[in-house]
Amino acid sequence: MRTLTRGTGPAYWIVLIGTLVLFTAAFLLPLVWVLLGAFKPPAELAQQPPTILPQTWEPGAYVDAWNYMDLGRFFLNTFVVAIGAWAVQMAVIVPAAYALSKLRPIFGNVVMGLMLATLMLPSTAILVPVYLTLTDLGLLNNPAGIWLPAAANALNVYLLKRFFDQIPEELLEAARIDGAGTWTTLVRIVLPISRPILAVVSIFAVVAAWKDFIWPLLVFPDPAKQTLSVALQRFAPDTPINLLLAGLVLASLPMVALFLAFQRHILAGLTAGGVKG
Repeated sequence: MRTLTRGTGPAYWIVLIGTLVLFTAAFLLPLVWVLLGAFKPPAELAQQPPTILPQTWEPGAYVDAWNYMDLGRFFLNTFVVAIGAWAVQMAVIVPAAYALSKLRPIFGNVVMGLMLATLMLPSTAILVPVYLTLTDLGLLNNPAGIWLPAAANALNVYLLKRFFDQIPEELLEAARIDGAGTWTTLVRIVLPISRPILAVVSIFAVVAAWKDFIWPLLVFPDPAKQTLSVALQRFAPDTPINLLLAGLVLASLPMVALFLAFQRHILAGLTAGGVKG
């Protein structure tokens, strides 16, 4: 470590700090522009050159956007879709990952390989067959039309399986000696020590359902049942630009708050390389 530190000169720190500043600006400046743009009147948003800080503040834009677009209804719709998609997905992928990792069924590696192969398919390739299937089942304008396809998530199954692979077999064998069955071992032994990775896949599941646009657009032709992403796009042509920006900020706040609340668990789950005995 001392040798590495001695070999780094001023140029290294200039490049490092410059890179960090550029990447931070690339991520934060669009967010700041949208956040402040909601406080500007539409005429100021259209003027050239654009302003960063509002010359005329309109602090009521967020309240006006909430009332004008009836965002409360669409927040509720999106919440139901996201929580249901998370619950159904966790009910499917946790037992699947545990079975592939610890129960080792026949052709388990083949099944895992086929699941991972689906990640190479673009989502648009399966859009039409899945939509026709849901139409035949009568699941249009039904949240289950979002929940059921969300359960098939190969990436989250893989992440869970990799974590379960690190759990010592001795721990599970001790549970079996004490008389614990498969489900008891999963619920009382495996899941409590898997909270970091469960937090990671939960965040992935909720965020994916919250921000999805194409699939809710197809599943919910009824405007009253649409999610936030679809509703904001539908309101865009006839809504003042500052109110639309305010709606975009309000729609993103729950996911930002969710990440900030669980960032410690997310980082722990992504960096977990094993389970300490």
